[in-house]
Amino acid sequence: MISYIIKRLLALIPVIIGVALVVFLIIHLIPGDPAQTMLGERATVESIERLRESMGLNQPLYIQFINFFRDLLSGDLGRSVMSNNPVIDEISVRFPATLELSFFAMIFAVVVGIPAGIFAATHQNSLFDNFSMLVALIGVSMPIFWLGLMLIWLFAVILGWLPPSSRLSVGIEMEYITNILIIDSILQLNWAAFKNVLSHLILPAIALGTIPMAIVARMTRSSMLEVLKKDYIRTAYAKGLQDRIVVYKHALKNAFIPIITVVGLQFGVLLGGAVLTETIFSWPGLGKYLVDAIYARDFPVVQGGILFFAITFVFVNLLVDISYAAIDPRIEYN
Repeated sequence: MISYIIKRLLALIPVIIGVALVVFLIIHLIPGDPAQTMLGERATVESIERLRESMGLNQPLYIQFINFFRDLLSGDLGRSVMSNNPVIDEISVRFPATLELSFFAMIFAVVVGIPAGIFAATHQNSLFDNFSMLVALIGVSMPIFWLGLMLIWLFAVILGWLPPSSRLSVGIEMEYITNILIIDSILQLNWAAFKNVLSHLILPAIALGTIPMAIVARMTRSSMLEVLKKDYIRTAYAKGLQDRIVVYKHALKNAFIPIITVVGLQFGVLLGGAVLTETIFSWPGLGKYLVDAIYARDFPVVQGGILFFAITFVFVNLLVDISYAAIDPRIEYN
């Protein structure tokens, strides 16, 4: 197991190099001058050139990449053009908000998707099976930005049940410890803040978790259908075991490997794909911060943020692979 983890960690090196190169080239090939964007349209040629020189933008592209990668190896992602703060500090402040939103979106996807997939598989070709798969198809096809706007319109504007944006209402006081507000409110036993934070999480979590929910439901159904056809399942039924025991103790446990794979991959996607959701709900996470950085042509933030997402995705995949052995003892890592 340890040797396998070490090999996977070593495999990160070419991945990081490749992602860094692709991101660097794409960002620098976008038309426009970041120095011009920073100083405005009325800036003089001399001031633009001085800023380009201070940022190293007047150097050849390969020299800029070498400098960027050298700093990356030392853990330096550069400084934000907008705030002049280290990019790694900006990421550490905003990523907990994205992690919190993605975690609750994944909880929604799993809590709804897995039971729906199990029930659809055990009642194959029934009305519920056809209806659930139709809902799953709609969920996969539905644009997040449209769903988010509809949720805001219905539950925030029309019904007034839930807040439409942000993470915390004005007037709610609490101390930021981990910057994951649910955890911070629990640590401080601030139940008013806990309820307020939870109410702000519901709409964006549903909007972000709808597509993973549909994918998890479809994968659970197909995996369960395949397992339910196995000989040992028929033997279990022949022994007179109850449906609940056969389905949840025998079938689900053996069908869980592809489900865990999909859940892990979708969670990694959520961490890097919450851009639209965070923008619609004004969620102060890393996705919205990257959108603002793109508009401002803040190269260091865009490069650092995408690299951070890529590394996070790889580590999530590693955790999923390791979890296989805990779920299925037949799996060994050599």
